[in-house]
Amino acid sequence: MGVTITDIRHAYARIANHTHFTPLISSRLINQLAGCDIIFKADNLQKIGAFKARGACNAIFSLDEAQLARGVITHSSGNHGAALAWAAQLRNAHCTVVMPDNAPQVKQQAVESYGAEITYCAPTLSARESTVDQLITAHERVLVHPYDDDRIIAGQGTAALETLQQLSKPIDILMTPVGGGGLLGGSAIVAKEPGCPTRIRVIGAEPIMANDAWESFNSGIRVTHSVPNTIADGLRSTLGARNFTLIRNLVDDILLTSEARIVEAMRLIWTRLKVVVEPSAAVPLAAILDHPEIFSGQRVAVILSGGNLDLDQLPW
Repeated sequence: MGVTITDIRHAYARIANHTHFTPLISSRLINQLAGCDIIFKADNLQKIGAFKARGACNAIFSLDEAQLARGVITHSSGNHGAALAWAAQLRNAHCTVVMPDNAPQVKQQAVESYGAEITYCAPTLSARESTVDQLITAHERVLVHPYDDDRIIAGQGTAALETLQQLSKPIDILMTPVGGGGLLGGSAIVAKEPGCPTRIRVIGAEPIMANDAWESFNSGIRVTHSVPNTIADGLRSTLGARNFTLIRNLVDDILLTSEARIVEAMRLIWTRLKVVVEPSAAVPLAAILDHPEIFSGQRVAVILSGGNLDLDQLPW
């Protein structure tokens, strides 16, 4: 049947005592530059510095004692791995994270800081998945997939659920970045809830250099990319099968943006919102700046997905 709004509400009840209720923030200057009113949901201030804490927490607190005793495993370029390690630590469960050997150092350190065991692999999806399969066979770990998992999708959807609860006025558009698609898919379930009194358009944003979700959305066939080369390292994951179905049925559009515009948007958020975001979190604002005709005069909510990056490797 897939994830429902009821699943997301249950996930929110499950994780609320363990995650932050993150604020909404805005900037008059950014609104002037964009030609629309943008409300940013600052999930870069979430536990472990990313929205991924929501899905990981929901997944871990959905496991029974026998599953916890086996330990959990996932593959991740960083934020999901740190989130799962953090959540597993809350329940005293062993966590193994398979990471590509080109993952940002700061994200490797974050995973280690929460006590996870890291196994490195080549920076391809096939290498990640085959390494995970080998470790599951050897150690009988419980897989918590980074995005193609109903528990993860339901948890990620709580970011949108929380956002809509906080808003004082209705919005026209809800926007998130899209990599594996858990945040976009979960957000779409919330925004398109049957009986919702106002119609909210749901739009995903993706780098041109990692445009598998855009290709999938427009072709109607799930497209996978093996090694996308984008500064937005959190969006290098390929679109998950479950999320493709959600996006195809519920999302209104996916927009692309350039590497240069991502850096520009990231810097704008740092300087005007006074918060630290990683490149992936800046992709929706970059897409808004690239497509002003779509957003002119609209009221837009954007989920800032994370704030984990190497401060010695800033792109400016």
